[in-house]
Amino acid sequence: MKKRWFLCGTGILFAADQILKSYTEQNMDKGEEKPLTEHVVLRRVSNPGMCLNLLADKPGIVKWLSLAAAGTVSFLYALALFRKKGFWKKKALSLMTAGAWSNTFDRFTRGHVADYIGFKCKSKKLSSITYNLADFFIAAGAAFLSVISLADTKEKSGKD
Repeated sequence: MKKRWFLCGTGILFAADQILKSYTEQNMDKGEEKPLTEHVVLRRVSNPGMCLNLLADKPGIVKWLSLAAAGTVSFLYALALFRKKGFWKKKALSLMTAGAWSNTFDRFTRGHVADYIGFKCKSKKLSSITYNLADFFIAAGAAFLSVISLADTKEKSGKD
């Protein structure tokens, strides 16, 4: 698959998340919830920190850590794109790059990350956590990379 298709896919994922973030910021009040299904809600949350508001009181540090992480993932993605093999690795890094840049873009333009997807469950603590598509892209890409790494390790060691 040509490099431009991977790059277009990354751009589309970035844009999809940004569109949803803009929608919630423009059409919902902070803390407002709209049920999408029985267990999924759309809500508007501004997160100045990292995951679970980690370092929320230090947005400058969070901004630059985010930029460093996005840059690192982008560098690895660029290296992967220039290899002929590694279709799934490229897909995983595409997801991670889109997610990393979407959240980094938020930090630099909005001063916080806009989160909008929540899940209702029995635990109040878990129900209070809010995500965005970028978070899912990063998690899915990391999971794919882990599986790929495990498969490569088994292959190199000669075990089934």
